[in-house]
Amino acid sequence: MNIVVVGGNGLVGRNVVRRLRAKGHAVTAASRATGVDIVTGAGLAHALDGAEVVVDVSNSPVLVGEAPCEFFKAAIANLLAAEAAAGVRHHLALSVVGTERLDDSPYFRGKKFQESRIRDSGIPFTIVHATQFFEFLLDIVEVSVYDQALRLAPAYIQPVASADVAACLAELAQRPALNATIEMAGPERERMSEIIQRFLTQIEAPYEVITDALAPYFGARLQADSLLPGAKARTCVTDFGAWLGQSEYWGADW
Repeated sequence: MNIVVVGGNGLVGRNVVRRLRAKGHAVTAASRATGVDIVTGAGLAHALDGAEVVVDVSNSPVLVGEAPCEFFKAAIANLLAAEAAAGVRHHLALSVVGTERLDDSPYFRGKKFQESRIRDSGIPFTIVHATQFFEFLLDIVEVSVYDQALRLAPAYIQPVASADVAACLAELAQRPALNATIEMAGPERERMSEIIQRFLTQIEAPYEVITDALAPYFGARLQADSLLPGAKARTCVTDFGAWLGQSEYWGADW
C-alpha cells in the first residue's frame, strides 16, 4: 500500500512511518524537511502522487494566539484538494479529545474546523481523538509558567503515550476508512494540576504549581470533564510511571 504520512518527521509521525514500513508498505514522510509545506501547498501534489492513504499527524508550530487556527484552516484546505486530485482513498487524521467543547481556544477552533472539512470532503476518513500525550506535559508547563510558578486548572485529564497512539494510527492506516471518529486515552485519570506537579517533581524542575479553576488552557476555560474521553474510548496500556521511566525528560538538566 502507498501511504503518505504528513508530519512524518515529528514525534508521532516518525513512529507511524517506522511501523508501516516494517509491515512492507511504501511510506513517504512528508514535512517541511522533505520539501512539503501544507500551509502554502508547496510540494503536496508531488508527495501525494499515487498515494492510497494519507495519515495527517501535522501540528501547528505555534500553539497560542490565533496562529494555530490559521494554520489548520490553510493546511486542511490544501491537503484535501491535493488528496482529491490524487484520488486518495482514506484520510486518517489525528485530533484531540474535547475539540468540540473548547471553542474559546483558537487552537481547538482550528482543529474543529479541520475536522468539519474532513467530514464534508467526500474522501473516506477516520478521525482519531487522542487525549494529551505524556510528552505534551512539557508544552503545558512552557505555556503556563510565569515567574517560576504555573497556574493550572483542576480539570481532569487522561494522558496517553504517543507511541500507543502511533501504533493505533498505523493499524488504522492499513484498514478501510471508518467514516467516524474514535477516541483514545491512557489508563490513568488525574487532575491536570496534580499530574503536572507530579511530573515536575519527578524530573526535579524548579516550578511551583498553583491550582486555579479560572486558569485558561490554550485560551479556553475548562470544566472538570472538558478533556476527558467518552465511555467507548480505547484505553491504552502505558501509564505515567512506565512512560517517564523511558522518557527523554528523565534526569533533564533544569
